[in-house]
Amino acid sequence: MRPLPLSSLLLSALSVGVAAVYQDEVGHVDYHYELLGVPQRETTLFHRPRREDKASLLYTLSDVGVLGAVHPSSGAVVWRQFLTGNITNGGGFLRASEGEGWVASAFGRSVHAWDAVTGRNRFWMDFTGEVKDLEVMEMTEKERKDVLVLSDDNGATILRRLNGNDGSVVWEFRDASKDVPLQVSTNVEKVFAVSLHGSSGSYNIKVSVIDTLTGKRLDEIILGTKGEVNGERAVAFVGANSAAPVIAWTDDAYSKLRINVLGTKNLQTFALSDDTVSVEVHAPHLVQSQPHFLVHSMTRSGHRADVYHVRLKSDAITKAYELPLLPGKGAFSTASVGANVYFTRITADELILTDSESHGILGRWPLKTGNYPANAIHAVSEVIKKSATDYAVRAAVVTDADDWLLVRNGELGWTRPEGMTGAVAATFAEIPKSEDLAKSLEEEAHSNPLQAYIHRVNRHIDDLQYLPDYLAAIPQRLVSSIFGTDITNKGDKLLRDSFGFHKLVILATRRGRVYALDVGNQGKMLQSTKVADLTDGQTWDVKGIFVDEVLNQVVIQARDGYAIVDIETGKTTESRVSPIPVQGVAVVEGPSKKWQLAVHEGGEIDQIPAELAPQGTVVVRGGNGEIKGLKFVTESGQAVAYTSWVFSPPKGQRIVHVASRPSHDAIASIGRVLGDRTVKYKYLNPNTLVAAAVDDAASTLTVYLLDTVSGEILSLATHEGVDPAKNIECVTAENWFLCTFFGQYTLAASPSQSIKGYQLVVSDLYESDNPNDRGPLGSAANFSSLNPVDDPTAAAEPILPSVVTQSFVLGAPISALAVTQTRQGISTRQVLGYVPDTHGIVGLPRHVLEPRRPVGRDPTQAEMEEGLVRYHPAVEIDPKMVITHERDVVGVRKIITSPVVVESTSLVFAYGVDVFGTRVAPSFLFDILGKGFNKLSLVATVAGLGLGVLALGPYVRRKQINTLWQA
Repeated sequence: MRPLPLSSLLLSALSVGVAAVYQDEVGHVDYHYELLGVPQRETTLFHRPRREDKASLLYTLSDVGVLGAVHPSSGAVVWRQFLTGNITNGGGFLRASEGEGWVASAFGRSVHAWDAVTGRNRFWMDFTGEVKDLEVMEMTEKERKDVLVLSDDNGATILRRLNGNDGSVVWEFRDASKDVPLQVSTNVEKVFAVSLHGSSGSYNIKVSVIDTLTGKRLDEIILGTKGEVNGERAVAFVGANSAAPVIAWTDDAYSKLRINVLGTKNLQTFALSDDTVSVEVHAPHLVQSQPHFLVHSMTRSGHRADVYHVRLKSDAITKAYELPLLPGKGAFSTASVGANVYFTRITADELILTDSESHGILGRWPLKTGNYPANAIHAVSEVIKKSATDYAVRAAVVTDADDWLLVRNGELGWTRPEGMTGAVAATFAEIPKSEDLAKSLEEEAHSNPLQAYIHRVNRHIDDLQYLPDYLAAIPQRLVSSIFGTDITNKGDKLLRDSFGFHKLVILATRRGRVYALDVGNQGKMLQSTKVADLTDGQTWDVKGIFVDEVLNQVVIQARDGYAIVDIETGKTTESRVSPIPVQGVAVVEGPSKKWQLAVHEGGEIDQIPAELAPQGTVVVRGGNGEIKGLKFVTESGQAVAYTSWVFSPPKGQRIVHVASRPSHDAIASIGRVLGDRTVKYKYLNPNTLVAAAVDDAASTLTVYLLDTVSGEILSLATHEGVDPAKNIECVTAENWFLCTFFGQYTLAASPSQSIKGYQLVVSDLYESDNPNDRGPLGSAANFSSLNPVDDPTAAAEPILPSVVTQSFVLGAPISALAVTQTRQGISTRQVLGYVPDTHGIVGLPRHVLEPRRPVGRDPTQAEMEEGLVRYHPAVEIDPKMVITHERDVVGVRKIITSPVVVESTSLVFAYGVDVFGTRVAPSFLFDILGKGFNKLSLVATVAGLGLGVLALGPYVRRKQINTLWQA
């Protein structure tokens, strides 16, 4: 056996070290909510993925477009698929077949089949029309099970039968009668395509009976009179895969329910209670199940249900029994065990199991959900018959708090905060100080020195009551200090720490809820508050979120109004509806404090009290997409906005992205020391803005750098061959800005050839092209963008920066750009971005994106001292740059950062579908001991040395005395 060379041994040692670093960080400095989204009623089900197994998995296609499987025993995600790559607002279809190891789904124009255990794709078919329904044919002439797909293709109803193995089309049925396709259903013998027949708002039901072998129409049945159905929402249910599938719909007043067994012309009508506000129908989806179904009626005060039976010989529908009216919200679900059908009822305090044959209760359990009130919206259930009289039920419940719970015989198994998906805004907030302490400090600040001193002494005397608790906690703090544990994570009390790691994140979602997460405690959810009451299909369009640290409150400005939420309690203290839609918000600096200014459509702003007049220029978007600068002038006690400048891109261009410097953008050095000890001074104008504008006809992207005080263009660059349909984003900080897009670039080896790819263009801004030169301003402490030079004889033109630009090629798109923030700006910055292809967040160091890297040659000794390396156009994403490590973070839409007390570290928070947070150290941890530091070894060494000194002390003294006597 040949010995390994030294280089291989070193490489192996390095790889072990890298793995140890990743393993040490994961789960300690970061946290991750692996979410699916709020499950939808028709796309959530229990399914046994293997015929020989008894265990089932819980499957759902959520309202944000994520399809996944969850382990019912633990709530852990088994696998996930983000179907569209974009966060959706509901829709889609999911079906499973009894005894099959795959599930079928559809969204938009695509139909898919997935392995039920691994989530791997079996087939993916795209069609021209939008899919309106999806079903699995349980019984066919073949031994396989096929998929039925109902589509709407420009007014034509198309029904396709797809091979369940490969997705190929077996046959296709087309109906060009301009009907509205609704659903597809099947029984043992026929397929039924249900559509709305008529004109908009005035329909009846048309059922096309189709042969399962050939796809030809056998019959066409018209149900009801014209105008009886006003739209798709009026149809409560269309059964599928049943021996006697039914269709049910209601009138506008919810006074009667009309039911038909598909394939027959018999239509039966049943009266509903007078105060019914909505109706749901629950029925089994198995051919072998008994043809029983339940009608769930919601009233203004409660909910009730009626159970109906279908006679197979006569197709007559009879009412079997009814379940009584109970107050409050509730949900029903259906479970089938062979031919038996069971209905599970979930109320606010009970879980009740009944058989479809009679009203007798088979099981009743008190609902124990702890801190998660189970106001159920909808649910799915699974029933196990242990004996003739003993049953077990587990139900997956979606509550009105947007949580997903699983209860087993009434006991809470797990909960998933799926409502955090679809987040639209987030911000960091400091942990509130004690209200009593804040009042005391304010009182001391507004009194004379003697009174303040007496007040402080009395306050310290009162604080002595906390001394016993402090002394009792000393041993725990000592042990924590030695072993490196974090005692601030213990308990529910929020405490600030000396490093500044313990902060809150306030997260607002499109469903009108606001969450508070404890960053210092693994992202623990502290509060969940319903702030906005929304109707079905409506989303909360949040324009800005602002934290008022003085008042300990969060101001959330939406398009239709604002709400103020208390940070400590999570309660909404104030809310108001805006009569004029809000286009955006701007955080402005007033005479006394910062506050959030609402900007209406067209860039219009209401009159503001003079005491709140914003300082400086406020930049807004105009009605035609232009950028405007507003100055505020006090008139009659009011601050009135006047337009000081307007930037409109040239004809044919439209602005697609605007980036401004972060609110906290600390500058540690005004210049950059070069290798020859000269200094290149940075252009540090705080009033800058980056605007990216595309020309769709010319396929060009123009990036403008604007002065927000004067509106002057400081620099511009045009890029050709850009795809305007793909993501274009910019970010700016300190004296540089960066943009990413999909465009054309020329090969260095062959200048005559060019290809397209994802690019990242970085520009650095300096005061002059020459080192040690500060340009026309020289060493002036102040300057004016309107009159930049003091010499009246000189031309009052803007001082343009020196721009150094370089382009890089990325192997994959990157989005949600952000920049790390530290307290003093000493640490190097990282550019953070989300890579959708790999579901990871990457941190690109600034020295990698340095535009001054030498091109076509090796760096000189002086350039190497600066840290410059030879320019290479391709930026490879090293796995060590991925701050999400091996985590699968799905659907990130925005990344925010925040500084902490220690200079080396920046907090990072990402949201969209998943929620992810971590701490990064762009320049490594130079001011804090890492978790791997062996404090116990250090303490043991010091203690050993101390014991050695104590033990050797008498011996040394004796020897010294003996030496003196001998002398």
